[in-house]
Amino acid sequence: MTDQPKLTGRQQQILELVERAIAQTGAPPTRAEIAQQLGFKSANAAEEHLKALARKGVIELLSGTSRGIRLRASALRQIHAERGVQLGLPMAGLAQLTLPLIGRVAAGSPILAQEHVDQSYTIEGSLFAHKPDYLLKVRGMSMRDAGIMDGDLLAVQATHEARSGQIVVARLGDEVTVKRLRRSGGQIELLPENPDYPVIRVHPGEPFEIEGLAVGLIRNTMLM
Repeated sequence: MTDQPKLTGRQQQILELVERAIAQTGAPPTRAEIAQQLGFKSANAAEEHLKALARKGVIELLSGTSRGIRLRASALRQIHAERGVQLGLPMAGLAQLTLPLIGRVAAGSPILAQEHVDQSYTIEGSLFAHKPDYLLKVRGMSMRDAGIMDGDLLAVQATHEARSGQIVVARLGDEVTVKRLRRSGGQIELLPENPDYPVIRVHPGEPFEIEGLAVGLIRNTMLM
């Protein structure tokens, strides 16, 4: 077992901020958002702290994206375990979850239909602030700037309700897509996080439904 990474108070604050942002919106914060929330004078200060966390193996930084921050599962397991010992708390958060991995979804079929399940993974519940119901394999790069890449596994909580600004799994007609939801004046839009992809506008009367809410992200290599 590797040694527990030692974090400064500020590094711990930033890690918790990143975890909270992913739990609430499905995506990590930008450097500017970190700087604003923690009172830094510039995004560069946030970047230096993130680099320090990356050197300690707690996170991974992806170049070329404003939200390119990934939590590393092995380091988080150790940190969460250490927190449980220090606080004298039961470690129920480390309970394992067995989640189905959903591949391609056939038109008109429920996402969790058995024919869509490629396999199941057993992972630790401590990776998620909100319990997911399934994993969805991401296809394409439309959410690249949110740190969600082709082949990643999106942890999804099944729900038909979501707030504007959250990353959702949505069904539009015969297609299931992962996008950021925007509601404005009765209009619904599905926003990509990559300028190479168009905004999808949901027209009145068009078949549309929220299928789930992104509550975390797992790199495919983390489960190998």
